[in-house]
Amino acid sequence: MTRATTVRAVLAAAVLLVSVFITLTMSPRLGLDLQGGTRMVLQAEDSDTAKADRESTDRTLEVLRGRIDSLGVMEPALTRSGEDRIIVELPDVQDPRKAAEVIGRTAQLTFHAVRGAGEPGGDGKGLTLPDEQGRELALGPVALSGAGVKEASASFDAQQGAGWTVSLDFHKDAGRDWTRLTGEAACHPVQDERRRVAIVLDQRVISSPQVSPTVSCGSGLPSGSTQITGSFSADEARELALLIEGGALPVPVEIVEQRTVGPTLGAAAIDAGARAALIGAAATALFIIVVYRLFGALAAVALAAYGVVSYAALVALGVTLTLPGLAGFVLAIGMAVDANVLVFERAREEYAGRPGKSLRASLAAGFKGAWTAVADSNVTTLIAAGLLFLLGSGPVKGFGVTLAVGVLASMFSALVIARALTEIAAYSRFVADYRGVNGIAIPGRVRTWLTRRDPQLMRSPRRWLTVSAVLVAVAVAGIVVRGVTLGVEFTGGRLVEYATSRPVDIETARNALAGAGFKDAEVTTAGAGDISVRTGELDNDGEHTLRAALAAEGGETTKVRDELIGPSLGDELRRNALIALAIAVCVQLAYLAVRFRWTFAVASVGALVHDVIILIGVFAWLGRTVDGVFLAALLTVIGYSVNDSVVVFDRVRELWTKTRRKPLAEVANRAVLQTVPRTVNTGMGALFILAALAVLGGDSLEDFALALLIGILVGTYSSVMTAVPAALLLERTSKVPPPARTRTPRARQRAGRRDPRDNGARV
Repeated sequence: MTRATTVRAVLAAAVLLVSVFITLTMSPRLGLDLQGGTRMVLQAEDSDTAKADRESTDRTLEVLRGRIDSLGVMEPALTRSGEDRIIVELPDVQDPRKAAEVIGRTAQLTFHAVRGAGEPGGDGKGLTLPDEQGRELALGPVALSGAGVKEASASFDAQQGAGWTVSLDFHKDAGRDWTRLTGEAACHPVQDERRRVAIVLDQRVISSPQVSPTVSCGSGLPSGSTQITGSFSADEARELALLIEGGALPVPVEIVEQRTVGPTLGAAAIDAGARAALIGAAATALFIIVVYRLFGALAAVALAAYGVVSYAALVALGVTLTLPGLAGFVLAIGMAVDANVLVFERAREEYAGRPGKSLRASLAAGFKGAWTAVADSNVTTLIAAGLLFLLGSGPVKGFGVTLAVGVLASMFSALVIARALTEIAAYSRFVADYRGVNGIAIPGRVRTWLTRRDPQLMRSPRRWLTVSAVLVAVAVAGIVVRGVTLGVEFTGGRLVEYATSRPVDIETARNALAGAGFKDAEVTTAGAGDISVRTGELDNDGEHTLRAALAAEGGETTKVRDELIGPSLGDELRRNALIALAIAVCVQLAYLAVRFRWTFAVASVGALVHDVIILIGVFAWLGRTVDGVFLAALLTVIGYSVNDSVVVFDRVRELWTKTRRKPLAEVANRAVLQTVPRTVNTGMGALFILAALAVLGGDSLEDFALALLIGILVGTYSSVMTAVPAALLLERTSKVPPPARTRTPRARQRAGRRDPRDNGARV
């Protein structure tokens, strides 16, 4: 074995050992649908400056969402109930009392000048509060509020001996106010009370430092930043930083109810999802083994290792796992096949195209040739994941984390684990000599059929674009005519809780409601055996039908709560998600334009938009609900679409640089035919898992699996029949010259270099 193979094998073994240790010793954080959690009902109250109405309650909800994200609680559920109540559901919260304390804090941060004893309050807006030592401080009016704080962070100050502190950076205008405030305080003598600046949080002085003697009168602190000290512990400093950065609540809130709720999915639904995932993953592994023989089996081992590594990473990062998230995680196993398929198909090309080339050399060439496609497709996905995490919130942020972990783990699986295993196997004479064993020396049925037929798919690009335009028109017609059925996360609805005379199993209650026509209702246990039902718009007749369905199973049924609730995916969350997605697409567009050509980048994004519209249109025609689970599926389809297009355009670029004189349509047709085996095999790997989730996963995963099935089929079509024809038409109007011809080291060696002293002779 070579030294590089040994290094890969050792690295793979080390990562796997750590992953197995984490898997066996750490417990995952489960979401509300799998485990349940804590439900709190917050009552918004009037304040001196704001009234607790619908608008202020919605603003309060978004501030709370930011605080909960900062606490590290992913996939929370926040909804407005009525005009002035907020329902907060937190999965797997270890300390509900502490979470309630942080969530309920008003966090009104203000900065004041300190006045001398007996000095009047100026405009009458001053107040008197005890400082950190309990001494009374006469404070002037508010000189600066927490709204001017740009960033807050906790840090340990070892040099000054201040312990844990909170550093504040101000916005530009607020920085000027801070400079003016400290400049006025610096006009008083050292040790004078009036040289202090009071920092007040929720009517309590948390710090009142003196302005440094080095600061002269009127100049103030010019940095636009400051540091809050106050003998904080590490947890207190971090908590204060997230409260300040998250912003103050527009109105005070009071926790009027707190209880533990059960999972929204019953044990039967969870077991069905897990069983479907295992069957689908096994079918995918079997398919890869049939296609690529021994190397396929080694790739299946690498995929199992991918599952362990990515799961361990999610557990170590504390990511909350939900059932759609786990389904997406299992789907990623199918999509992780892509890198292995790319390598194996390139190795087949090398082996068949150059008779006499050894198996090891073909395999090395396969990894080298597939590297750019793997890197570019994964980088574009990581860009999207990073921006969704940084700019999104709630479920969008959680999806960004899961997506990024999946991408990094799949690259490690393919380029380190699978490569180490296949290179070790390639050293065996038995594997190298018997073509039916290794799987690389046989061309494959798809490649053989394409070689024999040689179809000219790109001869008329407008024909394919016309087909795509018709599909988009049909989808838009569905959206306009049938309309999009939005789920309760987007529209809000009704929350009703019932007490039954006989205990009712949650799965039994869910089946009873589904039989009565409430298939999309979320059913959970609430408190001591109560049944909580969350559904969309529901009139009184519908509520009577719902209660009767429960009464058939639980005997006398009494309604204990009935509230109208707002959407958990509110306007601001949806707006932030759309902004994050738009920025992610624009950054991907720029990256692809730099790595490829602007025509390729625009065509890839056009295919992405094509896929999104068709997926939404199909759901509109079918009358399926568009909810948070659909949103996760849609984001997955977007990543899949870009990946597919990048792989095809990477091959177009490679062939075009080698044959610049040939028409681009001919080059593109050849590139498409060469990548079709990869596209078919990758798509089949994902379809096995999705089919199992759709058929065996139960109602909870049916729409998720259906959305991904449609998305992958449409994405596979558009990456070839929409993106490539669009790029061909754009190239006809482009004035950018073809890419520069690249020559391999062997070609440069054959060409030699001309010595001017030897009349053109080669040296």
